Amino acid sequence: MSKDNIVSLLMPGGIEDSLTELLRNGARRLIQQAIEAELAEMLAKYEGQTDEQGRRAVVRNGYLPEREILTGVGPVTVKVPKVRSRGKESVVFRSSLVPPYVRKARRVEAALSWLYLKGISTGQMKEALEVLVGPEAKGLSASVIGRLKREWEAEYTEWCQRDMRGVRWVYWWADAIYSGLRAEGQKLCALVIIGVNEWGEKHFLTIEDGIRESTQSWREVLLGLKQRGLDVPPKLAVGDGALGFWAALEEVYPETRHQRCWVHKTANVLNYLPKAVQPKVKKALQEIWMAEDRASAHKAFDHFVATYQAKYAKAVTCLEKDREALLAFYDFPAEHWVHIRTTNPIESAFATIRHRSDQAKGCVSRNTLLATLYKLGMSAQKRWRRIRGFNYLAKVVEGVKFRDGVEVNDKRETDESRNAA
Repeated sequence: MSKDNIVSLLMPGGIEDSLTELLRNGARRLIQQAIEAELAEMLAKYEGQTDEQGRRAVVRNGYLPEREILTGVGPVTVKVPKVRSRGKESVVFRSSLVPPYVRKARRVEAALSWLYLKGISTGQMKEALEVLVGPEAKGLSASVIGRLKREWEAEYTEWCQRDMRGVRWVYWWADAIYSGLRAEGQKLCALVIIGVNEWGEKHFLTIEDGIRESTQSWREVLLGLKQRGLDVPPKLAVGDGALGFWAALEEVYPETRHQRCWVHKTANVLNYLPKAVQPKVKKALQEIWMAEDRASAHKAFDHFVATYQAKYAKAVTCLEKDREALLAFYDFPAEHWVHIRTTNPIESAFATIRHRSDQAKGCVSRNTLLATLYKLGMSAQKRWRRIRGFNYLAKVVEGVKFRDGVEVNDKRETDESRNAA
């Protein structure tokens, strides 16, 4: 990965992957929005002009036939608007982004990665769009770029104010996203929550800026959700143990169970160990969370503690302090375990911009960063599928008990009680 953290993408004709498709969709929306902003600026110039009958002299008139442009992430379809001139002067709209006969845009992967990583300030957007479509974009004015940026920010603002009543969210994933960007001298961080509803559909619930370890930042996020109608707490929340999220969750939604992310916990434990033993320790950790039932997990857990306590006490303490929260998933349907043991939905959605170094990679406004994260998140969300075993979610909502991933009925409870006696 380069110094600017830009991801190298496959060329057209190569093997498809989700990131390539995400960027292709981003390219399509970016180009279309920029074209519409160009048109709006042009129409504004003729706003005061009318024909002999008092009608506007220049108006929209549909679109030209849809065109396909070959980009660095594959073909992208665009629609260029048309205008009608009712006056004596002939007026034709020509986009500086997609002039007639242009069929190829070079290095679009570099432009989009740059956009997502750097944010979209006016100057940066112009530079990025020039990379996106080549020298044809040099005529793009600062006012068009500003209009495009304002559209993104307006979309994000409206999304943040949406009514959240009427949908039951069963599981949450919470994490903090660092972009490497700074605003007013401070590193920007987004607090993100993804939820899965009772039909198994995953959606972003919130993308707000704040401080990862701050209970106050997370408290404001959660109270904001509650104020917009999310009154019923989720059954389970999944996150990194270092978050101030847990303290805030205990205050705002005290009924919610806690599940620590095994990916984060594994990384935390390995940080206390020399590299030579890390592969062996990682395998031992995997034997815990891959155990078929809670009893076997505790047995593997105890074996880990006995094996490494004497020599690597800090690593063992790091693991042992969250034992119960690490094993909470055993009280939920086994079909859901693959989803609720980690914060993978957030990790994968923002893989292209996650950056945890202390070096600043750019300086953008708060609104620019959040609007960029929102646009990237919405692109990823469109590709998400329902979670496995979504038909069990109704039972989780109803409070049906699960033990070791299996539904507990009265007969089983009675049989197990007799066996225990």
